[in-house]
Amino acid sequence: MRKSLKKSARWTCLSSVFCLFLMFACAQPKPEERLGWTLSVHTYTFRSFTLDEALQKACEANVHTVEIYRSQKINTNGEEKLIDAEDNDSLQHALSVLFRQKKIKPVAYGVIYGDTPEEWEQRFAFASALGIETINAEPKEEFLPLVGELASRYKIKVGIHNHPKGTTYWHPDTVLSAINKANSPYVGACADVGHWVRSGLDPVECLTKYEGHLVSLHLKDLKQKQPKTHDVPWGTGVCGIPAIVDELIRQQFRGNISIEYEHNWDDNLGEVKQSIDYFRKLLSERSKE
Repeated sequence: MRKSLKKSARWTCLSSVFCLFLMFACAQPKPEERLGWTLSVHTYTFRSFTLDEALQKACEANVHTVEIYRSQKINTNGEEKLIDAEDNDSLQHALSVLFRQKKIKPVAYGVIYGDTPEEWEQRFAFASALGIETINAEPKEEFLPLVGELASRYKIKVGIHNHPKGTTYWHPDTVLSAINKANSPYVGACADVGHWVRSGLDPVECLTKYEGHLVSLHLKDLKQKQPKTHDVPWGTGVCGIPAIVDELIRQQFRGNISIEYEHNWDDNLGEVKQSIDYFRKLLSERSKE
């Protein structure tokens, strides 16, 4: 009996030590957090699924922050969407409840457009209601001063986002001009690395131009340096992820980096996990240098 009690006490002690170890391990900051970066999943990555399902996939990838977009279905019945959610208080509440249930924080919202002052006001009010920190957007030139004013009033950062060549903001110089016209310390650039490569631009050279203005990133790696190509797991493509990371570290960038994986839409969770694992390993290696 005494031996059994001793054995039980020993196992209880070992179990307590193991639990403390797990708590300590879980409390350790992730490699990106040590640099002041937030690594998020853009839910457009899982556009074939509902927001509810996309958040679950983000959890499975060990990421607990997301960037959301306006037209994703919220739940499996397909009756509610993020599009035009700004006018629907009950829908905003439902979203808040969903994020709390999944223990995921929405930190970014994009890519956002608006055709009237009222729509831009609604975009910012919606983001503010959900505690979103960054709006990634492509405003028309006429709305840039308004976007700057709203960003300052709501204290929400705005990243002017680039799509490929042929669109308004494909070149960094145009983005920098837009930032000046917005005239707000809250307005900067959202760098979509993959679209730069599709446009024949060098990502590191473009990032260098953004120094002091970089708000957020949509990070990608691509199979080829050409307009018609597709995403591949980070570190296996042509975008030069290590050089991009080095430039961000040199700039002492602080902000959100979203993985927006635009390929293999119905079954890309494995590739997303591979990208995140590679990224965190790379950052850990850089921290030892």
